[in-house]
Amino acid sequence: MKVKAIIFDMDGVITNTMPDHYKAWNAVFAQEGFHLSHLEVYSREGQPGNISVKEFFATKKIPFEQDKARWILQNKERLFERIVRRRFIPGSRRFLRSLRRKGFQLALVTGTSRHEVHRILPEHIFGLFSVIITGSDVKKGKPHPEPFLKALQKLKCGSHEAVVIENAPFGIQSAKSAGLRCLALETSLPKRYLKKADAVFASIKELQKKVKF
Repeated sequence: MKVKAIIFDMDGVITNTMPDHYKAWNAVFAQEGFHLSHLEVYSREGQPGNISVKEFFATKKIPFEQDKARWILQNKERLFERIVRRRFIPGSRRFLRSLRRKGFQLALVTGTSRHEVHRILPEHIFGLFSVIITGSDVKKGKPHPEPFLKALQKLKCGSHEAVVIENAPFGIQSAKSAGLRCLALETSLPKRYLKKADAVFASIKELQKKVKF
């Protein structure tokens, strides 16, 4: 695969922070008397939080109230900041360093806010990326193509010169809508939810074995 740049999602591709997002969402919605399933949370990974809240309200048939939705999101984010632990997807750090040594440009495209990215990623990992697009940098998050289009613009390369590594349906949809090839990892959801990707792999180890960059 002849590409100049590799674009990574963060949660579930580099960091193993999705379990903490899941705990935070459920803790806040438990106060409203509701439980969110694994699929309800993980399938919305990368989506702006305010949209997720609105969709959770609709799914649980809760009358939508803007003030309550804002309170839920703020409390979820505060709780996540308190409980999040710095954990990594197996092989992710080694993979990033290997790609940099080979001369690839690396970009990070995540729905997480910029201050959280700084807090979650250690400097030696953060510094591997020449371009970082966060939820704070776009008007429309995943599944809209804006995050990946912005990354391509900053990388100064065409969509045919880059490939995305994702793990969630909205991220895959966003990448494909931006005209990018997308490889998916089954770190959060099984293959049947990742079918829009160009290829799906069980792990980074399998991806490295089957795809030669």
